[in-house]
Parts: sequence; C-alpha cells; structure tokens
Amino acid sequence: MKHISTIILFFLVSFAASAQDLPIDSSYANSHYKQRLQFFRQMPDSKNEIVFLGNSITEAGEWQELIPGKNVINRGISGDVSFGVIARLDEVLSSKPKKIFLLIGINDLKRGIPAAIIIKNYQRIIGQVKLTSPKTQLILQSILPVNELMLGNEYKRITNARVSEVNNLLQQLAASEKLTFVDLHPIFKGKDGQMNRDYTTDGIHLKMPAYILWVNLLKSKGLL
Repeated sequence: MKHISTIILFFLVSFAASAQDLPIDSSYANSHYKQRLQFFRQMPDSKNEIVFLGNSITEAGEWQELIPGKNVINRGISGDVSFGVIARLDEVLSSKPKKIFLLIGINDLKRGIPAAIIIKNYQRIIGQVKLTSPKTQLILQSILPVNELMLGNEYKRITNARVSEVNNLLQQLAASEKLTFVDLHPIFKGKDGQMNRDYTTDGIHLKMPAYILWVNLLKSKGLL
C-alpha cells in the first residue's frame, strides 16, 4: 500500500509541475493577511507552543479557552490559501513549536486550484517544517465537508467530491511522510454526506459549539 501511495504521489508531483503552466491564482497578501502577519511577527516566541494554523475556520476558533492550561497559539488568517501558509511559515517555526495542527485548502478549492497543486504545497510545508524544526509534531487535518445546499455563489466551486479528492491524497501523503492525519469528517458530516446544518453558519464556516467537538476529537486521539 505504501508503494502504491508513493507512485500516486509521484504522478501527482509530475502533474503539478505541468499544471504550473495553467493560470493559477496564488495570491494571498491582502490587507487582512498583512495585518495579521504583522501582528504575529510582533508577538514574542514562547516555549512548547501548540499552533493551530490555517484560514478563517482556524482564525474563528477560541482555542485558548477550549484548551486551557496549554500554550495554544492561533495562527489562522481568514481567506488564506496554501501559498499563503508557505509564505509565513518562518514566523510559525521561529519558536520551534511543540505541535502544529494544520488545516488549509478550502480556499484553494474555492479558486479552482487543482488537487495536485494543493498537495504539492503541502509537501513544501512538510519539508520546511522537517528542515527548520524537526522536533515539531506536524498534524495534518482533513479539509472539512461543506453543505453544498447552503453555499453562496462565491463558494460554488467547492464540492464534497473535490474535498474528498484532496483529503484522500492528503491522507496518503501523511502516511508516506509518517505524519499523523486526523479525519474530521465523522464528527461534522451528516447522513446525507453534507456538513451537518447544526454545525455551520453558511455551509462552510463553523458555529462555535462545533469547535468543542473538534477539540474533543483531538483529545480522544491523545493529541492534546
């Protein structure tokens, strides 16, 4: 199985290289991104940081209240994409954090970025973490399901089929890199295969009680 996963990832990387010729929106440095990053860079490094890294879904999490007694750091930036995470990873790694919980990719899908490009960017993130802070435990989390019936027009490119495509490849990548992969779908997906309406405000973003389920899942796996 590992050999098959390696072959699949090889072809993905090859496809990603050829896809670079296609028009890809890799922009990330909007005003909110710049303001958040400027704030992050002004914050002092501390020991044993547990970093939640991602986009608006991560930024909205009240992680410090949900995980009391631990040095929890929120590094979510609304609207961020995998390209943006790569560009600011040096700030995250400067403290040599104990753990990084990474969730990124839904905004890449919103832009129509191919799965192969997203996975290639994950590979770059993994490589940078291993090189710069090898003792940091990097945990990859699945992209959340969406409720397609609730999505606004700006999110119509996002489907659960595309989410599953990336997540399947992400799980294979985690296995090949010997990283922990956390599938968040069992706690958020309804019987119809869509994000449970009780947990989402708009089909993509989470209501606050949903974060309790998320943290409880991580605790049940011994990750917190």
